[in-house]
Amino acid sequence: MTVAALPAVAGSPATAGAVPDIGTLADRLPAGTLLTEPASMERYSHDEAEWAPWALPLAVARPTDADQVRTIVRWCVLHGVPVVPRGAGTGLSGGANAVTGGVVVSFERMTAVLRIDPVERLAVVQPGVVNDDLRAACAEHGLWYPPDPASSPWSTIGGNVATNAGGVCCVKYGVTGDYVLALEVVTGTGELVRVGRETAKGVAGYDLVSLLVGSEGTLGLVTEVTVRLRPARPPEHTVVGFFDSVVAAGEAVAALARAGQVPSALELLDRHCLTAVNDWKNLGIEADCEAILLARVDGPGAAGVAEADAVLACFESAGASWAARSEDEAEADAMFAARRLAYPALERLGPVLTEDVCVPVGRVPEMLARVQAIGERHDVLIANIAHAGDGNLHPLIITPPGDEAARRRAQSAFDEIIAEALLCGGTVTGEHGVGLLKRDGLAAELSPAVVEMHRAIRRALDPHGVLNPGKVVT
Repeated sequence: MTVAALPAVAGSPATAGAVPDIGTLADRLPAGTLLTEPASMERYSHDEAEWAPWALPLAVARPTDADQVRTIVRWCVLHGVPVVPRGAGTGLSGGANAVTGGVVVSFERMTAVLRIDPVERLAVVQPGVVNDDLRAACAEHGLWYPPDPASSPWSTIGGNVATNAGGVCCVKYGVTGDYVLALEVVTGTGELVRVGRETAKGVAGYDLVSLLVGSEGTLGLVTEVTVRLRPARPPEHTVVGFFDSVVAAGEAVAALARAGQVPSALELLDRHCLTAVNDWKNLGIEADCEAILLARVDGPGAAGVAEADAVLACFESAGASWAARSEDEAEADAMFAARRLAYPALERLGPVLTEDVCVPVGRVPEMLARVQAIGERHDVLIANIAHAGDGNLHPLIITPPGDEAARRRAQSAFDEIIAEALLCGGTVTGEHGVGLLKRDGLAAELSPAVVEMHRAIRRALDPHGVLNPGKVVT
């Protein structure tokens, strides 16, 4: 990934001419909060989105509390400086990429789990808390935080809120936004506000929490998150199915939906993913097939066994070359570990351009077939992983390092996959966000009137145009 030119942002030093003295911000913050050396700022300047443009910022701020975030935003408003919020940098759409003359606000030092309330079943956390760390803290109280993106060992709750992240469990239990009760936010005018509530019910006023979740830092900087929790689950049963093609695996997904089966996880991996993971980690997963479906069910006792058997029957009736309910917990965990390792394993083969389209579940087979045809038409390698149970597909376009012709073909394939997803009644992003990579796709998905509604909301909450400029809608 290399520095690329970004368009100038209205009101920023790139267009206003004079670069403000960053020392006047440093004077208002504790020592060590700001980084200004290029070598120390580079890793904060972009996320994991391949080929999304980025630039070195004016500074990187690492606040420890909401008051410091407010101070940073107010200084940026005063000087017309862009503000780019950043979680762990695991994003795949360029949503955290820095702009010239801006300040990146990294929440890496705001990592406190402030409160877990077993009675109200909620947790209050700072945005830099890692997803798996929150889940572990909740488990000590017999509680569970369901959203679990594949990046859960590294991604943060603030970043998950920014993109409304989903994950393996979302097919049954929903995405991040389904669990956010309240937010503390620094607005585009530098005000520190709270929206939402801790009560189980409440409909007073507009639902500003839902507006902010998924806004990718364009409407405010989240400094605290209150999430609802669920009781701990019973042990899960795992069902594995091997299929002779990704389309056949997609047919099994549609068959499960028609049968009314809602597993707690339903994941797809193709042969390219399995080979890459095995070559890297030597997990010993041998599958003589083109695609694997991994399902988990979490019904209690005999009900769970019956549910697993029903999923198994769907796999078999849909044409699985082999299917079984796993009796070996270690083997089942290895399968799901392969799912989480698929992306980094494929990155070892070359730059990976990651898709994130979502289509109606009944059209998953059709969309997988279209993706396969697009790869053949553009002569690019496309590996497939998917949260198949809710139609969220992640075609991964892999190019040889340094091959510019392959890169151009990959970009064409990326754009075509978005167009085909829309033709299937889908959306351009299920959980990774729009960021920089999907802006054209968003414009194609939404009508001009709805795009203008987005812009009007953004102007209202960020009147100075400093919050994550150039992302989502412009």
